Amino acid sequence: MEIKFVPLNHIHEKLGGKMVPFAGYNMPVRYSSDIEEHMTVRNGVGVFDVSHMGEFSLKGPNALDLIQRVTSNDASKLIDGQAQYSCLPNETGGIVDDLIVYKIKDNDYLLVVNASNIDKDWNWISNYNSKGAEMKNISDDICLFAVQGPKAVGVLQRLTKTDLSTIKYYHFSVGEFAGVNDVMMSNTGYTGAGGFEIYVNKAYAEKVWNTIFEAGKDENIKPIGLGARDTLRLEMGFCLYGNDIDDTTSPLEGGLGWITKFTKDFTNSVNLKKQKEAGVIKKLVGFKMIDKGIPRHDYPIKDATGNIIGRVTSGTQSPLLGIGIGLGYVATASATIGSEIFIEVRGKSLKAIVSKMPLVS
Repeated sequence: MEIKFVPLNHIHEKLGGKMVPFAGYNMPVRYSSDIEEHMTVRNGVGVFDVSHMGEFSLKGPNALDLIQRVTSNDASKLIDGQAQYSCLPNETGGIVDDLIVYKIKDNDYLLVVNASNIDKDWNWISNYNSKGAEMKNISDDICLFAVQGPKAVGVLQRLTKTDLSTIKYYHFSVGEFAGVNDVMMSNTGYTGAGGFEIYVNKAYAEKVWNTIFEAGKDENIKPIGLGARDTLRLEMGFCLYGNDIDDTTSPLEGGLGWITKFTKDFTNSVNLKKQKEAGVIKKLVGFKMIDKGIPRHDYPIKDATGNIIGRVTSGTQSPLLGIGIGLGYVATASATIGSEIFIEVRGKSLKAIVSKMPLVS
């Protein structure tokens, strides 16, 4: 497969980023160390270039109807300037992708999808576009910078007249930012550390990137790689498509019942409603290790008698807690908060406890 490059690839190489193939793109996994970058975001401010993400523009009188039919959440509830986490259910009980739906105004929406699924999602949504909504794949035109951490808003406020403190979580504003017009400033992120995601046309990406770093000099702002992005999202219990949810896991099993609204018809909604009424037989849970060890993707999860009851979907050593943490599917009987489970790590059964998410407070 041909590797793609984000527009600021040259900057990441110049900054000493360790570049790896990820979701079909050449991406920085780290610039210094994962732990240092993780703590920079938890305590200060860091910037992720996540321009590999996909963006689809949906416009016209039939845009909302299409979104309602392909997504699980209820986009009719969105007001102008509001975003919504959702997913694209498939016809067999699983998930095509998770995504964010942005309502810019009536008949004008932006869908933000995972980089690895851009073509898959585009084809999926297009197949349902029977009423002629205006669809445009603008993924190659948009750069996305996630400026995250407790000091992020203070840094960004220097670059815009828009009062960022008035933009609520999962809301956004479009305006002038860093001397560039029509920039979308979105109070969203994948870290749980606060901050904004900045959507800008790629023609102005380098200018905006440099201006953000200039503005954050006193706060010791740093570029952050995908390694820390993964540990940050895992501490929050946020799903990663392809690991924790995929074509075979239902939104209800994956803990996404809260974005699955049966007040409307959508792909496979009849069967998902039946699943909800019957109850799921496995659930995605968060857990913390009691015994010392690091859980990893696909490690077996067992009960006290050694029966395999599930598998780890994501795992790491939490930089904040200093212990192993993870997500995994277990039989529903073992999914209660406080349940003891055992993770098989290199042939040993290590004790863990099912924990409330987020895994860090």
